[in-house]
Amino acid sequence: MTLPQAMIRLRISAHDVHYAGGLVDGARLLQLFGDVATELLIRHDGDEGLFVGYEEVAFLAPVHAGDYLEVTGEILHVGRSSRRMAFAAHKVIQAAGLVDQPSACDVLRPPPLVCRAIGTCVVPVACQRGKS
Repeated sequence: MTLPQAMIRLRISAHDVHYAGGLVDGARLLQLFGDVATELLIRHDGDEGLFVGYEEVAFLAPVHAGDYLEVTGEILHVGRSSRRMAFAAHKVIQAAGLVDQPSACDVLRPPPLVCRAIGTCVVPVACQRGKS
């Protein structure tokens, strides 16, 4: 059985800024990991399940308003009701920082990893509909 993978791409907005300099709160990245986890659980079990915790989270680079992120996740292990997952967020585009052209952006190749995590979700056995 192939375990599902999921990905979302989005632009971080000014609403996500929490600190000076347009810096985004790390909790926003965890929220995105939660969204990816929900998709993974729906694809695997036909149910959203519940996120029970992270065993590892590493914030590796800053994220600012206007950055474009690619957030991925995959199921690593399936227990009776638990699903252990790995998540990664890469910055794929950022502002170029040009004073005379404030709308200029750069595509980042390779895209830097800005956050990674390992977490566990649970889908109660009675809610599992075996979609995979």
